[in-house]
Amino acid sequence: METLIWVVHVLTAITVIVLVLLQHGKGADMGAAFGSGSSGSLFGASGSANFLSRTTGALAAVFFITSLGLTYLSSHKTEGGGVMDKVVPVQSAKPVEPAPAAPAEGEASKATEIPK
Repeated sequence: METLIWVVHVLTAITVIVLVLLQHGKGADMGAAFGSGSSGSLFGASGSANFLSRTTGALAAVFFITSLGLTYLSSHKTEGGGVMDKVVPVQSAKPVEPAPAAPAEGEASKATEIPK
């Protein structure tokens, strides 16, 4: 269920971004407000909403709903613990025995031998 909401959430976000970039901004006709057009406001005439703006509004509502759904699902998880609780400890190899510090009795030390 959570995966489905994530997919819808990401696709909705990408679509909203694309639709906002495709729309014609109201500030683009600002020159019309200073005598070269018949607009009723500073940033152009406010007409009825077209298909792109209505679709953007609907998808923004879907985005907010999926955001709330993901928040609800993440706050009501039944799994306890943190990330480190799932780590499996690595077993180390047997410890290496240290070399003897002094030669045993009756054995001569090879430290005094000089190689030829």
